[in-house]
Amino acid sequence: MKKALAVTRPEIISIIRDSGLKGRGGAGFPTAIKWQLAGAAKGDKKYVVCNADEGEPGTFKDRMLLYEKTDLLLDGMTIGAYSIGARKGFIYLRGEYLYMRKYLENALKERRERNLLGKEILGYKDFNFDIEIRMGAGAYVCGEETALIESLEGYRGEPRNRPPFPVDTGFQGNPTIVNNVETFIDAALIISKGADWFKEYGTEKSKGMKIFSVSGDCKHPGIYEFPFGITVADLLKEVGGENAKAVQIGGASGHCVARNNFHRTIAYEDYGSGGSIIVFGPDTDMLKVARNFLEFFVEESCGQCTPCREGTPKLLEGVEMLEQGRCSVAYLNELKKLGETIQLASKCGLGQSSPNAFLSIVENFKPEILGRVPAAD
Repeated sequence: MKKALAVTRPEIISIIRDSGLKGRGGAGFPTAIKWQLAGAAKGDKKYVVCNADEGEPGTFKDRMLLYEKTDLLLDGMTIGAYSIGARKGFIYLRGEYLYMRKYLENALKERRERNLLGKEILGYKDFNFDIEIRMGAGAYVCGEETALIESLEGYRGEPRNRPPFPVDTGFQGNPTIVNNVETFIDAALIISKGADWFKEYGTEKSKGMKIFSVSGDCKHPGIYEFPFGITVADLLKEVGGENAKAVQIGGASGHCVARNNFHRTIAYEDYGSGGSIIVFGPDTDMLKVARNFLEFFVEESCGQCTPCREGTPKLLEGVEMLEQGRCSVAYLNELKKLGETIQLASKCGLGQSSPNAFLSIVENFKPEILGRVPAAD
């Protein structure tokens, strides 16, 4: 915090820009651009929001970070507030993490006592900033930043039309930055250790390290930190999943990667990921995997737009027909076209990504799936 407050607000953003930090939630939007736009936006009231909803299936890293790196997270949020001129911040905490609330409230209280939150932080008269915890209610769609903001305002969690974007018109119509837990922690580390330290690892387009939640059919599931650019094969070797049949990268909204693509890398320019890695062993029924994910999306869709609301149940219906051997090749091709339409026409990231697992499983495991399809009429 002392390092951050010793430089100007534009210099903070310059350091973050030089580091190449991109949002660790999966979308990979450059953090410095988001902060610069919010800082330049007109308005006396500006807000900082930490997305601690962590609703992506297979992701559990933020739960650990909230406990073990609490001060770094709060440093990152406060530095973000300083850089854009915000006076108020929110931690949007996943509803299932209610048990963490008291711990986090105590951490906030302690920081206020140490003059790291509240009025005139560390003696800087023009810098007042405090943080409030707001609870989510278990809605996956609130991982999308505008739906999260709607929920923060007390409304039903539904994505907004964009533009305008939150950096212009966010919480209560004011400029707002929304970043996830890991992004704020990385920002604090960058200010502390420098942009060059951060850029020592990663690729040209994906700088730094990334924290992954690894689960499924592997010997050593858990939380790992790897540099961006690691191959899927090397990751599986580290976690004891060399015999995997497939790997789901990015959770339910990500892509199912078959063995023939294990040489590819985990990076924004190849397989992007918010942190979820699910390993599927050689005996996994991939149609059951597709069904599981589609059931999840049908349940979690907010129902606001037609492609997601009506299209995703049709994909689920198609998987059930495939399992029963009642889906023709022609209809399977129609389902693939429907999936592509849902990706293009849905309003938010939930709908746009809901067909991903289905389409990648159909593409990568055709022999396994087509074996259940009756001969064409």
